[in-house]
Amino acid sequence: MSEELSKDLTKKTKEQEIVEEAASLSPRLLFEAIRRNGEEELERPSKALWYSGVAAGILISFSVLGEAYLRTYLPDADWRYIVENAGYSLGFVLVILGRMQLFTENTITTVVPVVISPSKRGIIRTARLWTVVLIANVVGAFAVAFFLVYTPVLTEAVFNTVTDLSQHATGMPALEGFARGIPAGILIAALVWMLPTVKGAELGLIILFTWLIALGDFTHIVAGSVEMAFLMVQGGIPLQQAIFGFFIPVFAGNVAGGTVIFTLLAWAQIEPEVAEDD
Repeated sequence: MSEELSKDLTKKTKEQEIVEEAASLSPRLLFEAIRRNGEEELERPSKALWYSGVAAGILISFSVLGEAYLRTYLPDADWRYIVENAGYSLGFVLVILGRMQLFTENTITTVVPVVISPSKRGIIRTARLWTVVLIANVVGAFAVAFFLVYTPVLTEAVFNTVTDLSQHATGMPALEGFARGIPAGILIAALVWMLPTVKGAELGLIILFTWLIALGDFTHIVAGSVEMAFLMVQGGIPLQQAIFGFFIPVFAGNVAGGTVIFTLLAWAQIEPEVAEDD
């Protein structure tokens, strides 16, 4: 092979790599990447989903603790609110980079396969995963709540701060909890959507998006379940208020934001291209 021909082939190979890298940023291929990930998750055994979900429910408590420690020990200044909410990102970093099962991620990941190819089997598989993961997340939240309340792991100051945060998160009216859950669902779905495009910068993206959830005082069903459980194990919130005033409205808000709004709009932009190929 001549040197000139070899250079030409090398050039074409590099051009092809550049084209493929650019193409990987297209919405259609992003949707396909999430679909494949969703299919893998839907095929996982319930036992694996359960333990991963419990671990996520436990680890997400570090979002509550991160915010609580910063609020407790930072000076009482105007800028404290902005900085303390950065602590909320800690639990999400642990869960997402640790690839644990967090319910709100599944409002887009496991829905995409059903949106592309609707079927009774697909809906049942998604419902199974949602049920297992959400219950496991809540079990993990209660496990860590018992630990925080009944062991001397928290100082009195931090314990009181966690209590204040929990009362605020679970004390808003149901309609407000639902409304504030919508932006949180959108932000988590957008985070999942963007992660495949930011190789090497995942940490920064997770911190940015989850910090925005805290900064906007938006409601998240799993992190909020830690706060709900923290109060419930002390008898600080009635069961009826916990379920109907907090859990169900926030759950519905997160699903509306992550699935009904973000996922369906993301699908709408590529559906004509898929239809043309079919």
